[in-house]
Amino acid sequence: HSPMYVQEAANGFRYINGTPADCMHIALTGLLGYRPDLVVSGINNGANMGDDTIYSGTVGAAMEAYLFGIPAIAFSQTEKGWGFIDVAAQRARALVQQLMPSLEVLSDGAPPAVPPWLLNVNIPNLPDDQIAGVKVVRLGRRHAAERVITQTSPRGETMYWIGGAGPAKEAGEGTDFHAATHKFISITPLQIDLTDHERLPYWAEAAARLSQPN
Repeated sequence: HSPMYVQEAANGFRYINGTPADCMHIALTGLLGYRPDLVVSGINNGANMGDDTIYSGTVGAAMEAYLFGIPAIAFSQTEKGWGFIDVAAQRARALVQQLMPSLEVLSDGAPPAVPPWLLNVNIPNLPDDQIAGVKVVRLGRRHAAERVITQTSPRGETMYWIGGAGPAKEAGEGTDFHAATHKFISITPLQIDLTDHERLPYWAEAAARLSQPN
């Protein structure tokens, strides 16, 4: 519960001392002064695929907008480094322009009837003519992350570095990992509900047994 401060850079952009989701929350609850038709988060320097989306600040900012009922897109570039960021920006802009007609407000200023949606988009870090196309896919899965890295500081204290991301575990056709490997832009519709609906009956039965007297 630390306070956050909004500052303005020389180019007019504003930034805060918080997470991307914090930034979005402050913007939508007082700083912005109006309700946007669409929120775009990113472009992130590196992929957000599979289990990455759970921890992603880029996805988190878009998710915050979605919770406020605003359509949102999280954009990422699949390989670190900004070698083809101009291509990624052009592709992101083209996607937004294609989606904008569905976001037009009604003549009385009311929001469109289309419910809000949340998209996770990963763009290959490649020249435009090497991008194979666009695929709408599901999230893949990763193996567990690599072991933590320990080092000793000059003061003799133990330091810990989070290990690298685990390799892809579910990366077959129809996943974002497969799309990225084959040089496609991947689009994955996301949702907030983390409920394991298939196991609800199992846990309901288990809870009923626990509540019975011996």
